[in-house]
Amino acid sequence: MEKTQALPIIVQNDPWLEPQTDAIRRRTARFEEALASLGSLADYATAHKSLGIHFDKNANHWTVREWLPEAKAVSLIGDFNDWNRESNPLEKKDGGIWELIVPAGELSHQDKVKIFIHGADDSHRDRLPATITRAVQDPVSHDYTAQIWAPEQEYVWKNEFDPQVVKAPFIYESHTGMAGEEARVHTYREFADNILPRVKKAGYNTVQLMAVQEHPYYGSFGYHVSSFFAACSRFGTPEDLKYLVDTAHGLGIAMILDVVHSHAVKNMAEGLNNLDGSGHQYFHGGGKGDHPQWDSKCFDYGRPEVKQFLLSNVRYWLEEFRFDGFRFDGITSMLYHSHGNRAFGSYDDYFGDDADEEAILYLKLANELISEIKPGAIVVAEDMSGMPGLCRPNSEGGVGFTHRLAMGIPDHWIKLLKHQKDEDWNLDELWGVITNRRHGEATIAYAESHDQALVGDKTLAFWLMDKEMYWHMGEHDEHPVIERGIALHKIIRLLTLAFGGEGWLNFMGNEFGHPEWLDFPREGNGWSYQYCRRQWSLMDNQELKYKWLAEWDRELVNLAKERDLLNSAPAQLLHVDHENKILIAERANLIFVINLSPDKSIPGYGIEPYLKKTHHLLLDSDEKKYGGHGRIDHSVDYPILEDKQIKFYTTSRTALVFGV
Repeated sequence: MEKTQALPIIVQNDPWLEPQTDAIRRRTARFEEALASLGSLADYATAHKSLGIHFDKNANHWTVREWLPEAKAVSLIGDFNDWNRESNPLEKKDGGIWELIVPAGELSHQDKVKIFIHGADDSHRDRLPATITRAVQDPVSHDYTAQIWAPEQEYVWKNEFDPQVVKAPFIYESHTGMAGEEARVHTYREFADNILPRVKKAGYNTVQLMAVQEHPYYGSFGYHVSSFFAACSRFGTPEDLKYLVDTAHGLGIAMILDVVHSHAVKNMAEGLNNLDGSGHQYFHGGGKGDHPQWDSKCFDYGRPEVKQFLLSNVRYWLEEFRFDGFRFDGITSMLYHSHGNRAFGSYDDYFGDDADEEAILYLKLANELISEIKPGAIVVAEDMSGMPGLCRPNSEGGVGFTHRLAMGIPDHWIKLLKHQKDEDWNLDELWGVITNRRHGEATIAYAESHDQALVGDKTLAFWLMDKEMYWHMGEHDEHPVIERGIALHKIIRLLTLAFGGEGWLNFMGNEFGHPEWLDFPREGNGWSYQYCRRQWSLMDNQELKYKWLAEWDRELVNLAKERDLLNSAPAQLLHVDHENKILIAERANLIFVINLSPDKSIPGYGIEPYLKKTHHLLLDSDEKKYGGHGRIDHSVDYPILEDKQIKFYTTSRTALVFGV
């Protein structure tokens, strides 16, 4: 009994982890030692306040500081000194910090600057400061320059928001630039004014904003970051981004940032790569510092200054822009020396030599910092490996994330749509994939995300209906491919949302079956924005069928919120009828009846009631307002009959939801 009590809580909750107890304790001990040595974690995460370019009001001068431990000489160049590399040298101080004091009046808001660095390798390069808060691209040369951002009037926030009001996240995954309908890059303010009201109407309570950290290549989707503290200038100013977050908060919507700490762009002109010329400043030296699959650089999480830089980045986005949490991109690559490019067959794989203990320590510290600064923050891990304890608190021996993405579910849907007719789907296998998650670790379920929308893949709608969407989406245009596609699109989303996790994610536009793929401007498409936008007019047009899918999604999300579906216990499978392709399950005292048969509609289908009460039909995908045939009578209830069964009409390719 004493031994059981001494075990970490995650081991107590999962006895299969007992052989990993020493590794879990070791991780916890390192975390506690780091906290003790750092003192206040929030005070430690302030590199952005001491490094960079700041105006000191008390001293009435500008302070320029940069960490360049192995550089041989550093100077500040820019508009203010006609880009003269000799006139404003920095002086090397303790700890590899270089410093320069610039009198008030010589620098000003919106001045363009760089730092000239004579590197350890005898290179001479003009670079961007590591913690600069704004970087702008020249429209002709496409070169990036740092820009001093110190407006006299600070942004005045209008709305307070507590993320703890979000009991279960319904996430609208979004990209600012492609959020509008015109073939161009759209802005933060346009997103705030035009898209957030749509998000609110659709019932979503959280926006996950992608591609915010500055990145030189638009087509990277924001995943090759160059300036970690700079809000992407393509979409507007820092004040414009604050307006977006503030507007969302006014609508009761949480904002989480798609943060990239798993790697960085390798470009030296814009990014951190080889900043001091040593080849191993922010990133590992040699081959370990290169990510072979992503063509990018890998952080050295064990170096104290790097850890402080990234922790400070976390604090900066929470405080400066009032984000309510993060989705940490690509952490499988962080968690393992192999970058997760391997099979995971046993618990040993998560706690053995392949585990990157420095990266795990950083993530534990980051999650501790987030919970300290913003209690109730949503912190989602994009992990494909399924590391146990990832979404349990540090105090239990976990890593501290609040949620993980259910990455296997969308992969399974795409596999089914590519390789099998729906009448051949195995219901047991489908149920197993959708409900397969670690007990006690909250999961964000999704049927598709931006990954499935990109060129090279297809959205669910496009897999289901493909080119027929171009010609047969008129409200009165009957077509068997479209009819099947709409019916299955609704069922797929219901199955995933209802049974797949404790949160829900949708990529913008997918809720109404946005047609076609997503393709950024690139050389291969003539730098076109044709497929890098969202055609909201398709959903708004009352003569098109897209409105049916949007209405279904809205009703499904609202029902899930009203019944607190995602906070309830995992679903129970009540009945599987392989011959008739019928699956019945319960969650949150709701009964879900899914008929996946392409042609079998069965009147008087009877089951023993899960709840010994009269059932009411709450949601019916066959209703005409959702593009169905209206075959089911909504005026009747479903009492328990003499044979102790409830009987109902289950129609082909229809999902029904009953409540009491």
